[in-house]
Amino acid sequence: MDTIRIQDTTRIQEKLQEKIDSYSDMLFKIAYARMGNRADAEDIVQETFYQYFRASRDFGNEEHEKAWLIRVTLNACHKVWRSSFYRRRSEMPDPEQLLAQEDQETGERSPEETFLDKERARAVLEAVWKLPVTYRDVIHLFYYEELSVKEIAMILDRKVSTVTSQLTRGREILKKNLREEYDFA
Repeated sequence: MDTIRIQDTTRIQEKLQEKIDSYSDMLFKIAYARMGNRADAEDIVQETFYQYFRASRDFGNEEHEKAWLIRVTLNACHKVWRSSFYRRRSEMPDPEQLLAQEDQETGERSPEETFLDKERARAVLEAVWKLPVTYRDVIHLFYYEELSVKEIAMILDRKVSTVTSQLTRGREILKKNLREEYDFA
């Protein structure tokens, strides 16, 4: 009997570790983009995996499981945002930390090209941070997490047409803000 429990526990731990390895980076980026600081993002990811462990259910397929994890992460972010402690804080995220997470090998690019790319990415990221949360979530999920409009609609529990409109409106606002602030044409 004890051998069976140990095997079950080992199997559950292995499954959880596999999911943590697969999704933790993505969930951290989502939480960090929403919360703006590393500590809160780490707490939210930890809470998400705790909820996953407690749910212990069959999701049917990878896509549904991924959508569930993203939804739980966004809900946890929302819960923290609603707390009175968090509303009193006014901490803007450090774009450098977010960009460092996205860094890839530069290959044979010159240091100047690498610097200019990072500066462009920083300008866009700062403009994304200035968007209202509704647009920021859609833009982040579409461009940074590379989810389809249909997947975003399912995760955020919105109509596909609503997500498409929010994506279009978010792009327009970004374009306007970048043109004004950084004089991009």
